[in-house]
Amino acid sequence: MATVRKVLPQRLVGLVTVPANIVPTPVKIKLIDMLSKAGLPVVEATSFVSPKWVPQMADHAEVLKGIQKFPGINYPVLTPNFKGFQAAVAARAKEVAIFGAASDLQRFDEILKAAQAANISVRGYVSCVLGCPYKGKISLAKVAEVTKKLYSMGCYEISLGDTIGVGTPGAMKDILSAVLHEVPVTALAVHCHDTYGQALANTLTALQMGVSVVDSSVAGLGGCPYAQGASGNLATKDLVYMLAGLGIHTGVNLQKLLGAGAFICQALNRRTNSKVAQATSEL
Repeated sequence: MATVRKVLPQRLVGLVTVPANIVPTPVKIKLIDMLSKAGLPVVEATSFVSPKWVPQMADHAEVLKGIQKFPGINYPVLTPNFKGFQAAVAARAKEVAIFGAASDLQRFDEILKAAQAANISVRGYVSCVLGCPYKGKISLAKVAEVTKKLYSMGCYEISLGDTIGVGTPGAMKDILSAVLHEVPVTALAVHCHDTYGQALANTLTALQMGVSVVDSSVAGLGGCPYAQGASGNLATKDLVYMLAGLGIHTGVNLQKLLGAGAFICQALNRRTNSKVAQATSEL
């Protein structure tokens, strides 16, 4: 049975890929505070990426400083390189996340060593584990190899991402079976996109195989700009609803979660991707 801490990380990757105008900093701060009040145990608050390449995240330090830090809730941030890591440390981040391909993992050595010295937890992301927009199907052995490397380098947890949302439950079972030969299930998470409507089914498969950490996105925001018809990440509300039906207690207040989704969708002037929100007429 999944525990409250091990059930619902809320990753705000949606705000990175929203192709609209820049979201005002106060809106981001209010959204994160609303998610915290809804009872989510983890809220990935922002990304310390280059403002030149991702203008949406130029206010990363202001956001991290401005949010309420609720007891018992973690607020990790994404750091793609050592410069981003240094900026995150300066902003008093307590946990960071890294991502990269198999060929360039060594560039994270500096981050992991510095993080260990500063007592900062590091999470790893492996993208496109069930399919790549450029290379198609990815070798199970390659995904297992990259995951093992990140774990051995010091990542306490590795999130396996179906970045373009092409995976099916069968493919999820195969990839997890391969990775579990190299890394303990307690160090794994899944990050499913819903391009083909498979995110919940893939997540359920992962839960049945012992994975107890699932990434999700408020209102199903985000997605992948390289995936045709991409519809966003797994919506947190849909995940909470499914878990409740399975008898898994998350401690998350669904009504407050619906309110947070309605708030950000109104701010972005877009419709929610959450089926639960649509069914309950959130927007």
